[in-house]
Amino acid sequence: MIQRILFSQPRPTTEHNPYSRLEDQFGVKCDFYQFIHIEGLEAREFRQQHINPLDYTAVILNSRLGAEHYFRLCEEMRLNVPDSMHYYCNSEQVGLYLQKFINYRKRKVFFPESGNKFESLLPAMHRRPNEKYLMVLSDIHTDEQINMFAENGVEVTPAIMYRTVTTPWPADKPFDYDLIALFTPAGVTSLRENFPDWKQGKTLIAAFGEGTIRALEEAGYRVDIEAGQGKEFASLPMAIADYLDKNA
Repeated sequence: MIQRILFSQPRPTTEHNPYSRLEDQFGVKCDFYQFIHIEGLEAREFRQQHINPLDYTAVILNSRLGAEHYFRLCEEMRLNVPDSMHYYCNSEQVGLYLQKFINYRKRKVFFPESGNKFESLLPAMHRRPNEKYLMVLSDIHTDEQINMFAENGVEVTPAIMYRTVTTPWPADKPFDYDLIALFTPAGVTSLRENFPDWKQGKTLIAAFGEGTIRALEEAGYRVDIEAGQGKEFASLPMAIADYLDKNA
């Protein structure tokens, strides 16, 4: 019987959320703990990549975190980002977030009209054949987007500016849950690093996304509940609710 569920993410800030509905409907207790956190590279670490951000005329950003760490590192290295710099963002949300750092002008900030696909920015990039692109990334990333640019004649230099780090589990906090919900491959890494001798046994594991499912299976864990794109349920709370309903 499932009584305690651990979600590997921060506790929701609003009272009405799908997790409280799980508690109300099925009488379970939901705990939350952020298995991972983000750390920015220090300037000395970034310099080891032998990249000078000012050698580039454009920056490619796939998250607000990327924007924060790009401008933070430039400031730490005492680099003045020129007003002529162009910014190619994967969403309007990221593009508008740049107002926090620059004198915002549409003619130098580009983002898709809908969705979050860089492919729609290729026409604007092709109109500027002499542009030199720096792409801000985390240490955990795939080369899918970089390869897409290369296949379309756009040369991109990847720059790691921040990393995903395991958050240590509190020594005085018991790890005795009936179900553990993981959302990212990095969360799987955190589970292994925090509890290298832990055996899954009867504990259920719920996973969001193919990457997380694959990471769990490669680590030797059993995936009992799945959610994400292409799955029956789009979210883990929905998938868990279905499981609890069928196994009451």
